[in-house]
Parts: sequence; structure tokens; C-alpha cells
Amino acid sequence: MVASLDGFIAKKDNSIDWMKSSDNYEKGITLTEEKIVEFINSIDCYVMGSKTYEHALELGWPYGEVPVYVLTQRKLKAERKTVIFYQGNPQELIKNTLGAKFQNIWMVGGSMLTKAFIQQDLADEIILSVMPVILGDGKPFFDFIGKEVELHLKDVTAYKDGMVELCYELKKE
Repeated sequence: MVASLDGFIAKKDNSIDWMKSSDNYEKGITLTEEKIVEFINSIDCYVMGSKTYEHALELGWPYGEVPVYVLTQRKLKAERKTVIFYQGNPQELIKNTLGAKFQNIWMVGGSMLTKAFIQQDLADEIILSVMPVILGDGKPFFDFIGKEVELHLKDVTAYKDGMVELCYELKKE
């Protein structure tokens, strides 16, 4: 997830134009196109909420031909052949269906999906890219998860554009 320093993933109007930074952090590394492609190619499957699905269609579909499972209670139109709508229990989907088929399942979504995945112990890692901006208002990344979750810092990367990527492993009870 990409968030502002104050924890928002989008402005109230869903705009994400603030995700591009003109900052110049001299000690940071450059995020190359090759690293982005290598990372994206490591993902076997995406799981997302319906609002994220609709927003991704508006912005231009970045998920290629990788299978995408959309968790929704609404009737939505499949704009892509690789999109599968799912209305059941997320735990059932991840543990019984996707876990047997895919190695690297990437959850993409807002606070509702993040909350559900953390509450149901479905997430192994949180990778949070913090942009050098304070939005002051917008759509929050975390939304009152309701339980304490200990994390283990696996990695930190600072980029030339001022973005800092934090990779945390969720400690399981």
C-alpha cells in the first residue's frame, strides 16, 4: 500500500495524484522500471475489494493477465477475463482455494479489506510505502482493526523521491 505520512491512501475524491514526489533524497536509491517489473512478476494472484476494483478500472488496469479475485456483495460487471468475483468468506477463499494454487497472493485494497485480512489472520506481511506528503484528510489505510498485532520489521528502503518502504511481517499468535 502507498500512503501519506498521516496514513491516507487517497484523497476524499479518490485522487492519488499526490503519489508522485519531486523530493530528492540524496542517500536514497532509484526505483527502476526493472525492479518494478521484477516485483510485479513475482505476484501470482491479486485479491481486492470492489471499490479498489472499480478504481483500478478508472485509472487503467495495472494487473495485466494475472488472476484477480474481487471480494464483493454487489453485482459488478467483469471488465477483464482474469477477474473472478467472490461473495463468500475471505478466510475460505485464501486458505482453501487460493492458498493451494498460488505462492504469492497480493491483497490490494482499502481499509475495509485490510481490516478483514488482519482480523482474520490472513496477512503475512504489510508493505507500506510512505510518501513525503501530509494530506490532512482522506481515506485511511487502517480503520480501527480492533486488536493489537505485533509486527517484525523485515526491511526498510529509502528512495531518491523521498518515499520510504517499510516491510513488516505480522507475528502470529
